[in-house]
Amino acid sequence: MTTQAASLRRPLEVMAIADAHSWRGGLQTLWRMTRIALLTPWQVTFALIATLVSATMQLIIPRLLGRAIDQTQLLVSGETQAARSALLTTALLVLAVSVVRGLFTTAQNYFSEAVNHHTGVELRLRFYEQVQRLSFGFHDSVHSGDLITLGLLDLDGARQFFSTGLVRLVLLTILIGFGGTMLLRIDPFLGLMALSFVPVVGWFSSVSQLRLRLTWRDLQDRMSVLSRVMEENLSGIRVVRAFSAGAHELDKFDAASASALDLAHERVDIRVRSTGIMTLSFLAAMGLVLWVGGEKVMAGQITVGTLTSFLTFMTILQMPVRQLGLLVNSFARTSTCGARVFAFLDLKPAIADAPDASDLVLSGVELRFEAVDFAYPGAPNAAVLSGLSFTARRGETIGIIGPPGSGKSTVSHLIPRYYDVTGGRITIDGQDIRSLTLASLRRAASVVAQDVFLFTTTLENNIAYAEPLAEEDEIERASSDAQIHSHVSGLKSRYRTVVGERGSSLSGGQRQRVAIARSLMPKPAILIFDDSTAAVDAHTEARIRAAMLRDAADRVTLIVAHRLNSLLHADRILVLNQGRVVEQGSHAELLDQGGLYRALYDLQTNDADRAGL
Repeated sequence: MTTQAASLRRPLEVMAIADAHSWRGGLQTLWRMTRIALLTPWQVTFALIATLVSATMQLIIPRLLGRAIDQTQLLVSGETQAARSALLTTALLVLAVSVVRGLFTTAQNYFSEAVNHHTGVELRLRFYEQVQRLSFGFHDSVHSGDLITLGLLDLDGARQFFSTGLVRLVLLTILIGFGGTMLLRIDPFLGLMALSFVPVVGWFSSVSQLRLRLTWRDLQDRMSVLSRVMEENLSGIRVVRAFSAGAHELDKFDAASASALDLAHERVDIRVRSTGIMTLSFLAAMGLVLWVGGEKVMAGQITVGTLTSFLTFMTILQMPVRQLGLLVNSFARTSTCGARVFAFLDLKPAIADAPDASDLVLSGVELRFEAVDFAYPGAPNAAVLSGLSFTARRGETIGIIGPPGSGKSTVSHLIPRYYDVTGGRITIDGQDIRSLTLASLRRAASVVAQDVFLFTTTLENNIAYAEPLAEEDEIERASSDAQIHSHVSGLKSRYRTVVGERGSSLSGGQRQRVAIARSLMPKPAILIFDDSTAAVDAHTEARIRAAMLRDAADRVTLIVAHRLNSLLHADRILVLNQGRVVEQGSHAELLDQGGLYRALYDLQTNDADRAGL
């Protein structure tokens, strides 16, 4: 089995565990996030310049306030004229510095958020593009709720790295580094006392934020469970209502909600306790500075203005020091959330265009299975097809039938390369489909599946999904062939009628007919019906078959079915059993052979007789 197939079975949170817990992997993640932020260089430059100016202005304010206090002391001592002039100048400087700081802080916040949002847009586009690129095998193995959690919570946690990580790092370096240096230069002893709260607050802030980070990962997992419960309930609401299982579903949701709430309470407790300890240490340090600094003022060693500068510096440094924990948390959050996001973005699709892939060139339209073997990625030892070989040519209608698990639907999945064969090859006009571009292949080979999905938009948009620029008469022609046009014509808004979620406003048979019309729009060279008329009544199915005959001469038609009456008109019927063709021929020829087909025919005929059909 391939590495890709093995990785698909692992939960998303495990895919990045090595990178998230290794320093080298963490640095690589942070660097990749920084490179994405640098895709908007002007916003990054303005944000960093604004941060530098804002922090510098913030460091000037305590010195100006200290000088103002000393000037006030001169005013009290009687030096009125000079003191008043100096005090006015200082006041104007404080006002000017405060205004400049406010303006540049606003600019810092604005441009930092701008970078965050551009980063989020870039990550979302890459994420959504990757969702489209990854193969059916990946989506078979990963719950959509996990993908939604990854694309919302993890992506949002990673996109904020610039403002909460890089910008905060620059800001704290300037404020704590230069601010602390200034205090120590003025009075080393008093400076050490003023900075005594820094290691305590920094330690408890960092520890609490790391604990919050760990619980946040757990909370994300619990929210992912909550998302799955809600998504499955909304998707299966008709089943829930049909079996009056509302109370049971409510209990499931309540249990998932309670689990998330308990963890949220634990996070609040961590935050409150750490905040209390940090506040106590700051106030204790400030009390010491007031006591010792007051003694120095009375001894004439420093001025009142100098003491004021110390206290103001402490007040300014309090929040940056507390933000050390937020900084640590930002780096930790980005390394974990970013690792998960990049692990997803770095996945290589199991099904992709080969480097030298070419577009499909159609000539005679001959489809060949040559000794095809296949096993699904999640079960490599359970062969679904073994040595399957057959040929279908333009104008032929080939029926495929067999007992459950015989590989019927798998045949329809392999032709457009939803999965790759594990042995043998499939060719169209002699071209191995693995050497073709997926776009050209899937335009030529269209599958109408039994499990129909319709988008919450108009019938017109659903039918013309593969041909968005199609004219109205083309849409009506495809709808007529699919026997849905008469129903649409009776609707008030006709083709501009909006269907409900997943087409809930239509019946099962109507949804299948809309899906058939959608598949007819690109005029495929190979049209595959994968039990796609199971919900259609026999009379309507007969009319669909008659309409299909008009263009059948220009394409290969494959019909995978459980009901034999869907295959009676087929030119040739392949009977599969355990992944092999055990019988083939027309309906009459297979009945005469008296084999598995005859047994299936007798079984269905007897069932129909017992049902009074």
